[in-house]
Amino acid sequence: MNGSTRSVSPAVDIRLKRGPSGLGFNIVGGMDQQYVVNDNGIYVCKIKENGAAALDGRLEEGDKILINGNKLEDQTHGAAVDLFRTAGEDILLCIQKKHPPHRNGPSSPEGGGDSSVPRLGLLVGVLGAAALLALLYVRFQPQLRRHF
Repeated sequence: MNGSTRSVSPAVDIRLKRGPSGLGFNIVGGMDQQYVVNDNGIYVCKIKENGAAALDGRLEEGDKILINGNKLEDQTHGAAVDLFRTAGEDILLCIQKKHPPHRNGPSSPEGGGDSSVPRLGLLVGVLGAAALLALLYVRFQPQLRRHF
């Protein structure tokens, strides 16, 4: 599956006023570094504590930013960052709320978040234990058959 059958969340408008530390969020994605497979969009990757976005409370990590006065589809990551830096004091964002997409990278800037890794570790552990039990059975089977 290539992700094209995903359900699309409705768009929401969010108006933010730039604070002392900017808009208060970081972005990922773009034409040159896709965050979601087959999607050149720009996504919110981190909401900064006490920043404008956190104080507003509606923007969430994983939300896709559709419009920031300019369409953000098919922009490079650097071009999108420049658009946000020069956007002025008040900004109107058109947001597509997050949903579980097929990601290329980590779900947070710190990395991790891939739930298949713990499952793989569990599988390896179970298979290792089964192999050890089989080895012990074969090794001690002659001793188990002794009759006194």
